[in-house]
Amino acid sequence: MARHNVLGKAGEEAAVKYLVEHGYTILNRNWRKNHLELDIVASKGEEVAFVEVKTRSNTDYIEPQEAVNWQKIRRIVIAADAYIKHFQINASVRFDILTVVGKPGAFQIEHIENAFYPPMF
Repeated sequence: MARHNVLGKAGEEAAVKYLVEHGYTILNRNWRKNHLELDIVASKGEEVAFVEVKTRSNTDYIEPQEAVNWQKIRRIVIAADAYIKHFQINASVRFDILTVVGKPGAFQIEHIENAFYPPMF
């Protein structure tokens, strides 16, 4: 497995651990429908969070959340819509980004709640 894939998997594991430690219930990980994917779907209270995980070894070139551009946002929102319809979700939803920076075992994690809102198509 390529080094960036190993880092990404470790980052996602750290993200799940972080969310669980902060009172979230993980509903799905890497949920797919056709060519769409959601990294993590979690709930806390009466709200469902669609969480995009961005893992980087450092921030020398770009902050992890900056990689979530309008094209990525559009794909996440379309995937979330498919998820909501598939599971007949009737709850408030939000879109979060969880940044994971560093090395496995020594990650710095930032949780950006309501990182973006669904654009109008």
